[in-house]
Amino acid sequence: MGIKAALPKYEIYFYNTVLCLAMFWASSRIFDLSSSGANRKTFKTSVTPGYFGRKMDTADVEWMMWFSTFRMHILFALAGHVLFAKICSMLAPQYRSLVCMVYGLLAVWTSMGWTYVTLILSHCILLYSISLVKIRWLCFVSGLCTLATFKCEPFVSWQAGFVEGDFELRHVLFYGGCGFTIMRCMSFALENCERKDGNYNILELLKYNFYLPFFYFGPIMTFDKFYIQANKSDLTRKEREMWNISLQGLSHLGVVVVVNVLFHFLYILTIPNDMKLLKHASDWALVGLAYFNLVYDWVKAAVMFGVINTVSRLDHLDPPKPPKCITMLYVFAEIHFDRGINEWLRKYVYDHLGGRHENVVEELVATLCTFGITVLWLGPCQAVLIWAFFNCLGLNFELWTAKLFSMEPFASVEMAMPEATSRRIRAIFNTFNFWSIVLYNILALNSLDFAKLVAKRLLLKGFPVTTIIVMFVTYCLIQVIKERERRQALIDDPDPLPPAAPQSAAATAAAAPAAAQPVADPSKAKAE
Repeated sequence: MGIKAALPKYEIYFYNTVLCLAMFWASSRIFDLSSSGANRKTFKTSVTPGYFGRKMDTADVEWMMWFSTFRMHILFALAGHVLFAKICSMLAPQYRSLVCMVYGLLAVWTSMGWTYVTLILSHCILLYSISLVKIRWLCFVSGLCTLATFKCEPFVSWQAGFVEGDFELRHVLFYGGCGFTIMRCMSFALENCERKDGNYNILELLKYNFYLPFFYFGPIMTFDKFYIQANKSDLTRKEREMWNISLQGLSHLGVVVVVNVLFHFLYILTIPNDMKLLKHASDWALVGLAYFNLVYDWVKAAVMFGVINTVSRLDHLDPPKPPKCITMLYVFAEIHFDRGINEWLRKYVYDHLGGRHENVVEELVATLCTFGITVLWLGPCQAVLIWAFFNCLGLNFELWTAKLFSMEPFASVEMAMPEATSRRIRAIFNTFNFWSIVLYNILALNSLDFAKLVAKRLLLKGFPVTTIIVMFVTYCLIQVIKERERRQALIDDPDPLPPAAPQSAAATAAAAPAAAQPVADPSKAKAE
């Protein structure tokens, strides 16, 4: 079945209508649940007074830190970076990456202290020294061992002692700066192994690592891309590029406002932590909470990375794009909440070990290694291990299923049926895949108890009514996604025009004398 397989318009309109009604109904159930539980004791710490005469869900510390508590500090630091980078680009563009490194180094020094800077520099020097040997596996093992020192005791406590002061952001900045530093140093070391003539200078590593917009919160650009873009001499912009950057910044601001308004009416982050309340919630409220939690996590990642990407685009960089919306995902192969980490893992692990991703054994080894590094990156714990296991299983199961249905007689059966029918059948299988993705990922975002409760209510306690209705709504969602992909495919790769019908010899002979005659009225010929 091709991606361009079309369905009748009325069928697509029906799917959109069902989807909108289902979203509205689930939102109303969550709103009722939020209003009835606003004064519960378990809500006191995370539901605080807000605007519109209502309380606001403040359970996500990371969101509140970025857009409420420390927004002025973050804006001040990023604004200073933009100002100095712009002045340098105008006066001495060849030194702009060096100026950005110095500003980033001073900003980290000011926020975390000189001992923290010393710790970061020691890791950079260590991994740079190992990269000079140009042994790929040694660089990889050294980087992973260094990353592990930030995930297990007593190394974590010892290194955390290098941070001066005791402020609220200390914990977040420490782990963010150290973790991303190790991943950047590994990228540098692996790219240095690939370089055939000489080695990169350690100054290039420091420029790469201490670029402030990426330092604490990512995303990660692989070193090869950063090196080319940060050292390019041509700083001219494309037509309307500044307009697009400004529009991107304003859109992120609008999303922040919308999310903060919704937090006054839908307590989607606090409710999953109250298991007593959830046991009395309706099936629609539970299903909606699971879905909206994943959508919110994507929105948060898209906005946070989007703000940083806007700043980096002002520096003439092309940063990793925001993650693909969970609403548009129905296959495990496209799941990622951080496109930078995803591209890093793909380049250095998944594609390197998996080859063309056609061999079952190679794919299994590649996915096991990829999710093993992901577990180390996130921090090993029960929820992360279960999440990694099921996502790894889902990714491999997709390959096994694709292999099976590419064989006879399945391939011949699908080729014989109309494309629209094939699309509908595939959407049915994708429906179950979609809810597997949702259930597996709320393990990492919420809790194991919440995931078990949603699965039990959806598949067991709510069977058959809730199960059938939710799966039908999800089927409508899958068809809406496929329709969007079909339209995008037609834009990216339009179908060729059909060849003109060949003329017969008699018609050609009859047309020849007419063509040879002069045109009496040129304006009439033009109009025709």
